[in-house]
Amino acid sequence: MSAHAENLIHDDAPGHEGHGALSENNFLGLPNIKLAMWAFLGSECMFFGSLIGTYFFYHGNSLGGPLPKDVFSIGITSISTFLLLMSSVTMALGVDAMKQQKPLTARTFILLTAALGATFVGFQVFEFHEFYTEKHLALSTSLFGSTFYTMTGFHGTHVTVGVIWLVIMSILITKKKLVPGKEAVNVEVMGLYWHFVDIVWIVIFTFVYLLEFLK
Repeated sequence: MSAHAENLIHDDAPGHEGHGALSENNFLGLPNIKLAMWAFLGSECMFFGSLIGTYFFYHGNSLGGPLPKDVFSIGITSISTFLLLMSSVTMALGVDAMKQQKPLTARTFILLTAALGATFVGFQVFEFHEFYTEKHLALSTSLFGSTFYTMTGFHGTHVTVGVIWLVIMSILITKKKLVPGKEAVNVEVMGLYWHFVDIVWIVIFTFVYLLEFLK
């Protein structure tokens, strides 16, 4: 057998990373999809940084009420925050199960993550409704209302997008269109996004809710 033929067989052998596999990686040795997600999250850091910065820049400048101390419910928000933190744990377990080629386990944890995320959004909708109907805080009420609803509303939208993404991913796993092990990076990228929205909420909860409560 010629050396050229041996090389072809070697390149096509299972587990061998040929030119096709190399084309999926960038110059940093990371999968392109993961690098793209890191770049996206970098832009999202600036986006949420500007929203949070705007909130604090105008904090205390509202000409009328209600004020944060009049509307915040630290008990309800603490529960929803705990649920979102737990969803980071289940997301990590789902990524790990996918890497270990356990699709059913991965799907279970992914659906559990989606359920926790959806519950968090439900708490946020309930909270917004209470703020509007009982505390009379609307988007146009004051600087506090506009900056608060914009900041937390965009975060809730990101969580909702994540929940939809998780459900779609679980369907793909069920239909065996998302292969464990080889395509685990797709779930890992989803995990990066999910952990990011969790971290953003921790920042919001700590510096918006807790600091106001501790005054």
